[in-house]
Amino acid sequence: MFSHISRRNLILKQVEVFRPSIFKPNDSFRNRFVNLIRRFIDLQANSIWMDFGQELPKVYGAVLDIGCGAQTYRILMPENVSYLGLDTEDAKLNFGYEVPGTLYFSGEDWPVGEASFDFVLCAEVLEHIPDPRSFVQQAAKCLKPGGGLLLTVPFSARWHFIPHDYWRFTPSGLNLLLLDAGFDSIVVHARGNPLTVACYKVMALPLMLIFNADKRVLSKVFNRTLGVLLIPLLLLVGVVANLTIKLDWGDDCLGYTVIAKRKA
Repeated sequence: MFSHISRRNLILKQVEVFRPSIFKPNDSFRNRFVNLIRRFIDLQANSIWMDFGQELPKVYGAVLDIGCGAQTYRILMPENVSYLGLDTEDAKLNFGYEVPGTLYFSGEDWPVGEASFDFVLCAEVLEHIPDPRSFVQQAAKCLKPGGGLLLTVPFSARWHFIPHDYWRFTPSGLNLLLLDAGFDSIVVHARGNPLTVACYKVMALPLMLIFNADKRVLSKVFNRTLGVLLIPLLLLVGVVANLTIKLDWGDDCLGYTVIAKRKA
């Protein structure tokens, strides 16, 4: 059977037309300010920052930040924790991250000891993992019994870092993955609400027009001009979104924050 639908075959797509700038390490005032502006515009990132701001100051002992990227959330942890940022050696090629002090590795197995960490952090990584079941099992394996896991995944989010974006998870699916890997005390919180999602989609439009990678000159000029004209709308909707992002209602959201413990 052959498809007679005239729309694009997205299996053939290998790059994004629009990709936001990556986060910068929080190692200077300038970078922290740039990240602050990014969080106002990027509601996914802001919702994660707010949840992590409540959870990460409480962590202790040895902390593993898997898929750490720019180590964005390290600044939220107590200074006396023993922190290890871990990422795949493909992080620079596929996602644009290469940060000093990160342990880069190849293959599927993490180069860390069993039961050697008190806490594992995993922010917006699971959707990029071809085998999420094995990934969650490794997270449990490197945790001490009773150790904590904090992870986030997107839900209402565009296909990003194409083609390395494979999954969207529901609370039911996350619960199954974690139970199967040996976690308990599982809590799944929604980040945002239907209003946040609506604002998120509206805010994406001018950004996609401004940063569109279309190589046709006239098309690029038209898109960017229209995008600039829509900036007041972006700012207005952004204020509404950031003021209401903590409202907890409805079954649609930006993503999920998950807290669990390895069975003791």
